[in-house]
Amino acid sequence: MGSANKGSTARKARIEEMRRAEQARERRNRILTIAASVVIVTGLVVGGVVLVRSQDDKGSDTAASDSSGKGKFVTGKDGVKTWEGKLSRNHVSKAVKYASEPPVGGDHNQVWMNCNGDVYTEQLDNTNAVHSLEHGAVWVTYNADAKKADIDVLAAKVKKTPYTLMSPMDDQKDPIMLSAWGHQRTVTGASDPNVDKFFEKFVQGEQTPEPGAACTNGLSK
Repeated sequence: MGSANKGSTARKARIEEMRRAEQARERRNRILTIAASVVIVTGLVVGGVVLVRSQDDKGSDTAASDSSGKGKFVTGKDGVKTWEGKLSRNHVSKAVKYASEPPVGGDHNQVWMNCNGDVYTEQLDNTNAVHSLEHGAVWVTYNADAKKADIDVLAAKVKKTPYTLMSPMDDQKDPIMLSAWGHQRTVTGASDPNVDKFFEKFVQGEQTPEPGAACTNGLSK
């Protein structure tokens, strides 16, 4: 009887030892599987980020050197300058060298400036404002030579006109300028009848690349 008990105890011990060994192997296998999965996932994520950044940087560099395409302004009998040439429309993350100041189109930031009658007192990033033009907005800009009375009247007009925005622009040639996608003109002041004509023709006008696109939920200052 004693011998049988000893044999049973030894057998149980061996079984228990085998169980512990099997459990240890399972734990090691799980750890190795998890580690391998983490390495694979990390590699995929890093590779994807590098690829996306590489593509973005490549597109941005190209856009920065020649964003507006080849073309020139042609002035019509009505005094409106029209850009003759292709205006590119790529989304870029870097600064863009535009062919005119203010620009009337070209590559731009993926986020537009809010243009639902928004009046800004600080100079804007051109890449955001150009996106607003793509949505059919008219952009009123002025420099230090503009009269305060004209600025105030134009600001009031912009505030009540959806798909418009207004901001100062130090480097522009004339005191007050109006811009739309592919079109631009200078006006003599707030009372110039060409202000209303430009608004009527180009606010969500036929030139709009993306008619009806939002002028809210973008960038604001």
